[in-house]
Amino acid sequence: MVHQYKSNGYNIVLDVNSGMIHVVDDLAYDIIEMYENNDQGSIVEAMVQKYTQPQYAGLIQIEDGPKEDFTDHVEALVQQICEVLEDVEQLKKKGSLFTKDVYEDYIKDFKQRSTVVKALCLHIAHDCNLACRYCFAEEGEYKGGRALMSYEVGKKALDFLIANSGNRKNLEVDFFGGEPLMNFQVVKDLVKYGREQEQLHNKKFRFTLTTNGILLDDEVMEFANKEMSNVVLSIDGRKEVHDKMRPSRNGKGSYDVILPRFQKLAESRNQTNYYVRGTFTHNNLDFSDDVKHLADLGFQQISVEPVVALPEESYAITKEDLPILFDEYDKLAKLMIERKKQGKGFNFFHFMIDLSGGPCVAKRLSGCGSGTEYLAVTPWGDLYPCHQFVGIPEYLMGNVFEGVTKPEIREEFKCCNVYSKDKCRDCFAKFYCSGGCAANSYNFHGNINDAYDIGCELQKKRVECAIMIKVAEESQ
Repeated sequence: MVHQYKSNGYNIVLDVNSGMIHVVDDLAYDIIEMYENNDQGSIVEAMVQKYTQPQYAGLIQIEDGPKEDFTDHVEALVQQICEVLEDVEQLKKKGSLFTKDVYEDYIKDFKQRSTVVKALCLHIAHDCNLACRYCFAEEGEYKGGRALMSYEVGKKALDFLIANSGNRKNLEVDFFGGEPLMNFQVVKDLVKYGREQEQLHNKKFRFTLTTNGILLDDEVMEFANKEMSNVVLSIDGRKEVHDKMRPSRNGKGSYDVILPRFQKLAESRNQTNYYVRGTFTHNNLDFSDDVKHLADLGFQQISVEPVVALPEESYAITKEDLPILFDEYDKLAKLMIERKKQGKGFNFFHFMIDLSGGPCVAKRLSGCGSGTEYLAVTPWGDLYPCHQFVGIPEYLMGNVFEGVTKPEIREEFKCCNVYSKDKCRDCFAKFYCSGGCAANSYNFHGNINDAYDIGCELQKKRVECAIMIKVAEESQ
């Protein structure tokens, strides 16, 4: 499978199955587009017809003159076409263009694998001190009552992770909510317990924290800088955008409260091992200005992502919004290239693609590992496939005291991959998005083997922009 597109002056050809990227001229671009479905004679005829038109005169330097001069130029063009065809054939033989998909058989064996749990999302607080209008967690309640995780439940969750991690040494725990700093003492106590268990079980915990910043103070920063491998800071961008969607419970905006704290934390971590994470909605389709705003404030690790909301919500992204958002991603990609040239570069999470290697094939096929390698734990110790499934009764997998009592749910997620989704099979982005989010599929279609269509379109655009940025960097 080959995907071709033009972006920022580049003709880009992606060989999907090998991951190879080719930057070509107009003639090669057009020939590749015809290559699979036409014989060489038809390709030569079509290219001659196109590139002897006046607007393409520069390619073969056609000038007014005798007929035999024009014939000479056509012969030169035909020779050039044949050379490109030969180059394409050589690339195909080398396995970097028009390669076959050899992974579908691999996934059959992959589905039979035995899995270990390597990461937990600890819902340390089903409570929040903000009232974000787009919150999927219903202001931290997750379709249930407000609650804080006890130390005993959290301790049992870490025991469960250790016991179910097999021979894996590196384990991950994200302190999540609601707002986890509303239960900060338990966070500290669990980190201490985890560090004690590392030596006993030959494990290494990577702790992360997601916070809205309202309770972020010097004590939290000092602790986070010592113990947290990554910190996610929730801010949507410009003050008017942020305050509209992320007010406190009394209706006042939270931007002025959190901004100086976030800036201080980012600097204290040397602008690494954190990111500011925002959400854009139908209300701020010009989201590239929010990314620019955050970059101008000094943040170098930025993620601003589209809201996922049902169509009846006034802030939901619509199909009609897509052309505007595509332009915004193009605008952002060009801004990032320019900022890097100026020595003011920043990272944008959705444009971070490793083209030299990246995740292993299994990861590219199956995604984040929700329901198998990654689970969410409620304040009561219930286990769910991920934080977005919490509170959905049919996806309650068990609890940290008894373990996974419904292994059929785990099996369902083990079988969820790019080949179990009809929309993904022939999509050029499938090895970059790994089939998309299972929770989004469930929320929009009632099962995890579909795909959220608007999200897919935006993801494909982000992949194109990310590749273009890499191409631009290589060409400098």
